[in-house]
Amino acid sequence: MAAPNPDRDEALARDIWTISRLNREVRAVLEGSFPLLWVQGEVSNLSQPASGHLYFTLKDEAAQVRCAMFRPRQRLLKTRPVSGQQVMVRARVSLYDARGDFQLIVEHLEPAGEGLWRLELERLKQRLAAEGLFDEAAKRPLPAFPRQVGLITSPSGAAVRDLTTVLARRLRSLPIVIYPVAVQGEGAAAEIARALALAAERAECDVLILARGGGAYEDLMAFNDERVVRAIRAVPIPVVTGIGHEIDITLADLAADRRAPTPSAAAELVSPSAEHLVQRLVALQRRLQSAVQRPVTAARQRLAAMARHLGLLHPAARLRQQAQTLDDLERRLTLAIQARLDGDRRDLRTAILQLAARSPGPRLAPLRERTRWLGQRLGRAIAQDLAARRTRLAELARGLDALSPLGTLSRGYALVTRLPDGALVRRAGDAPPGTRVAARLAEGQLTCRVEASTEDEHGSTTRSE
Repeated sequence: MAAPNPDRDEALARDIWTISRLNREVRAVLEGSFPLLWVQGEVSNLSQPASGHLYFTLKDEAAQVRCAMFRPRQRLLKTRPVSGQQVMVRARVSLYDARGDFQLIVEHLEPAGEGLWRLELERLKQRLAAEGLFDEAAKRPLPAFPRQVGLITSPSGAAVRDLTTVLARRLRSLPIVIYPVAVQGEGAAAEIARALALAAERAECDVLILARGGGAYEDLMAFNDERVVRAIRAVPIPVVTGIGHEIDITLADLAADRRAPTPSAAAELVSPSAEHLVQRLVALQRRLQSAVQRPVTAARQRLAAMARHLGLLHPAARLRQQAQTLDDLERRLTLAIQARLDGDRRDLRTAILQLAARSPGPRLAPLRERTRWLGQRLGRAIAQDLAARRTRLAELARGLDALSPLGTLSRGYALVTRLPDGALVRRAGDAPPGTRVAARLAEGQLTCRVEASTEDEHGSTTRSE
């Protein structure tokens, strides 16, 4: 029995690609990553071999790209392009496998002067793209098994017949709700936007199909309306578009969660096929059987290999090898733990030093001392101000007491007023006999009646009872 060959096993485990496979995979990535593009440039190196296909180069001031336009697409050309002409092409990004050349597959070509309205549409597309309305990351996945499908299309067009026919053929039990709208002409965009809002409000479908049949590019302008684009992104239900022919790509297609080339293809995208489900169940059954059998086979092979290996290596020697490996792993683990602990200690010391450097303690001590000093100054200032105010108050009290009539009364004088008018009696004539008067004393008041009054050269004398 041959011994295991590690080099040969490693070579067999490598996934070695051929150039053909590499170019095919790159082409698939390119074609799947870019939508149909409008590109403007100057035609050069124009050639048309016997096959009837057109090959040319589009260039601008700084770069160029090879282009191919196959014969069936040339039927739509109004005039044949010539070298040096400025043109606008609608093309798919691709790769020519045989030479590995990057190229554009042209679907439509027109002179640049005829594409002004398309340029305006391109500016709208760029503005909406800048807002993120075409971002792939924001697009919602389609349900694998929808409970009900909504169709937003004309109720009398060919698209609705294609949709219902395909849905019934693939899964007859799938319910359908039709939201009738106009798909071209004035007011079509507003109707489509309202239908999307209505579908969102009713929330009765798991997926929506926005579709119409083929037509001139001008007939599809309702699907390039900004209101339709925003309505598609505003509805919380996944939206699939199937608008026009395969080459027709509108702004609604870019905003939708999935784009199908035709209405029939859109119906196939959203509906599971009964036949396909049966085939998938059979395939899953086979995969399950294979998945169960594979580990058993692999385990048997490993067991046989281990049995052969044990025949070559004594168990005691194998145990010694394992013990040595265990010791080595233990040593490496100890070193790793020690290194980790040392690093953590260094980080801790650094953090402590940084914390100490940023501690507010050293700054708080002088602030506390200043606060204490200011408090003492404030106390002294308040005490001095109170003492000054008390002194001033005493002086004012003494002056007020000297001017107060109550001080005179305390020396035995009385303040006499006439009753009932309360007039002050200054002379004897102010209170003739019989007049009632009130005498205000230092303590209390007397009410008297005048019996007689006498006036002399020094004043007057009044007697009362």
